[in-house]
Amino acid sequence: MAQADAGALDQNASVEPTGRLRTADGRPLKSALRRAQRRRKITAFLLVTPLLVFILGFFVFPIAQMMWRSVDNPQVVRALPNTLEALQTWDGQDVPGEAVFAALHADFVADAERPRRDQAMGPLAVRLNYELSAARGAISRTSRQAVNFEAPYREAFLDSHRLWGQPELWRIIKREGRPLTSAYYVAALDREFDADGSIVRRDENRRIYVQLFIRTILMSVAITFLTFVLGFPIAYYLSILPMRYSSLLMICVLLPFWTSLLVRTSAWIVLLQQQGVINSSLVGLGLMDDANRVQMIYNMTGTIVAMTHILLPFMVLPLYSVMRTIPPSYMRAAKSMGATPSTAFRRVYFPQTLPGIGAGGVLVFIISIGYYITPALVGGQSGRMISNEIARHMQQSLNWGLAAALGTMLLVGVLVLYWLYNRLVGADSLKLG
Repeated sequence: MAQADAGALDQNASVEPTGRLRTADGRPLKSALRRAQRRRKITAFLLVTPLLVFILGFFVFPIAQMMWRSVDNPQVVRALPNTLEALQTWDGQDVPGEAVFAALHADFVADAERPRRDQAMGPLAVRLNYELSAARGAISRTSRQAVNFEAPYREAFLDSHRLWGQPELWRIIKREGRPLTSAYYVAALDREFDADGSIVRRDENRRIYVQLFIRTILMSVAITFLTFVLGFPIAYYLSILPMRYSSLLMICVLLPFWTSLLVRTSAWIVLLQQQGVINSSLVGLGLMDDANRVQMIYNMTGTIVAMTHILLPFMVLPLYSVMRTIPPSYMRAAKSMGATPSTAFRRVYFPQTLPGIGAGGVLVFIISIGYYITPALVGGQSGRMISNEIARHMQQSLNWGLAAALGTMLLVGVLVLYWLYNRLVGADSLKLG
C-alpha cells in the first residue's frame, strides 16, 4: 500500500529548477512520503489496538499483579504503626517492655474506632498466622478485649493470650513491619527465619515445595518424552499417506479436542482403577491374580498416563506439519547412493524433523508443567504437581502471597528453560505449522 502511494506520488511529482521534487499540489515529495508512511503506521496501530488492549488487560496485568502480591506486605504496617515505631529500640531477645505494649494498646484502640470495613486487625491476624501458628487466635481474642485494658498494659496483654509472652511473635512483627517482604519466597524455597533473622532450612517433614517443583519438572519431561515416542510414528504415517486418507486420520487425532477434558480424565479413572477395565482384563486373561491388582490411579502413574493421552495431539500436529514438507525424493536419493533404509532415515530424514520435534516438545512441556485439572483428579498424593499446591493456597488456605510466590517462581523457571533452549537450539528453528 505504502509503495502504491509512493508510486502515485512519483507519477504526480514535478522537478523544480533547484532540483527539489514536489507533488502535483506543490508539496515537497519527501514530506508527502513521510506523511503517507505515518498514516499507514497509525492505521496499522489502530488495527492491532484491540489485541494489544486484550493482551495487556488479560495477560500482562494479571501476571504483574501476581508478582506484586508475592512481595506486597501492607498488613502489619497498616495495623501496628505505633508498635513498629516502639519496637525500633527492642533488642529482639526478651519480651518487650511496657512502652511497646502501650503502643500496641493504642493501635488496638485506634483500629476499634475505625469503621468495620476499614479495620486492619483481621488481615493482620491472617498474615501473622502464616508465620506463627495460633497468632490469629491471639489477635482476634485480644482485639475484643483491648479497649477495656488499663495500665500497666504489659500484664493485661500477657493475661489475654500466652502468645504475647513469646519473643518469637514480636520478632515476626518487627521483621514483617515493612511494606515489602521476602517471607513468601523464603517459604516457597522450604526455608524459614531463625531467632537471629537468618534464613535456614525447615525441618525435613515440612519441606514440600522444592520436592514438588522437582517432581513437576521430571513428570513434564517424562510426558514430553512419551508424547514424542507415541506421536512420531503417528505423524510419520500421516505424512506418507495420500492426502484424502491422512485428512481422515487427522480427524481421529483432533477428536480428543472435541471431548471435554473432564470426560477424558474420568474415562482414565474408569480404565486405571483397581477394579477397572485394564486390571479386570489382565485378571480375566490370567496374567494377574485378583489379589495382586496394580494400583495405576491416584499416583504418579495415573497422572503421566492421562496427561500423555491428553497432550499427544500437541506433539503430533507440529511433527506432521514439518514432515509433510519433506520431499520423499530425499530418502530415495539416499537409498540410490547406497544408504540402507535405517541409515537414510537417521541421517537424512530425521534431522529435517528436528524443528517439529522442538516445537512439539516445547509446547507439550510448557503446557504440562502448569497443568492442574488432570493431576488433581487422578494424581492422588504422589502425582500432584506444583500447580495443585498453588490452587490449594488460593482456594483453601487463602495464602495468596505464597501462591503468588510459587506461581512467580514457576513462571520464571519456564522462562529460564525457554531461554536455555533458545541459547542451545535456537527459537527460530521452531515450526508450529
